[in-house]
Amino acid sequence: MATTAALDTAKVNRLLASAPGAAAAMLLEAARADQAPAQAWLGQLYLDGRGVTRDTGEALYWFQRAAHAGVPMAMNMLGRCYENAWGCTADYALAAVWYRCAAARDLDWGVYNMAQMLANGRGMAVDRAAACRWFQRAVAMGHARAMHFLGQFYEYGWEVQADQAKAFELYRRSAEGGDYRGLCSWASVLHGRGDSEAAARLLRRAIPLAPAHYLGPLAAGLCASGSALLVAVADEAEARLQNMVAPVCPP
Repeated sequence: MATTAALDTAKVNRLLASAPGAAAAMLLEAARADQAPAQAWLGQLYLDGRGVTRDTGEALYWFQRAAHAGVPMAMNMLGRCYENAWGCTADYALAAVWYRCAAARDLDWGVYNMAQMLANGRGMAVDRAAACRWFQRAVAMGHARAMHFLGQFYEYGWEVQADQAKAFELYRRSAEGGDYRGLCSWASVLHGRGDSEAAARLLRRAIPLAPAHYLGPLAAGLCASGSALLVAVADEAEARLQNMVAPVCPP
């Protein structure tokens, strides 16, 4: 009986850069041969519409296959599907189950997402104290976005003694990790210290990374800053937002 060759991840990555359709075909062959990492990867391609037509139902199917085969990131992404109704009806309680499974396997994104579920009361009662502990665990694992949110706990004294210096250090570390929220929070700190030029540079790094729902409030806040430098950045954020939401015209 023939065996399927192990997935050549380096080749897949090269193809994703040059011929994403070929990469998707390669992953589909491996996924159909029950290679769980390929199933998780293929699920992400279907979710992003990269190399394939975007199909959240297909993404859900492949994440399910890989999650049940024990792939931690697939568990996390299956949780994301249930949280955000990607290919299914939203089910916060089931999302939390899969985040816990991913976290139990020490996946930092699973830990972070559990913190968010607890902080926002999705699938469970709001428990900010527990959320703080989960954010702390994710930070200990080096999770850049968790650093931003834990920074807010210290800045505002949520469940911990308020400590502005610790909050600002967490924002700085989050920014260094490339998280768009961290970049914006650290930019706010630098602007408050009188370094609007450095703040503007960080904000320009954040704009291409931020989702549409974040850019609108960001632009509004920058417009109200009273800084000509930051108002100019607000215009860039608005332009980016318009490009993201503009309808796609047929050829």
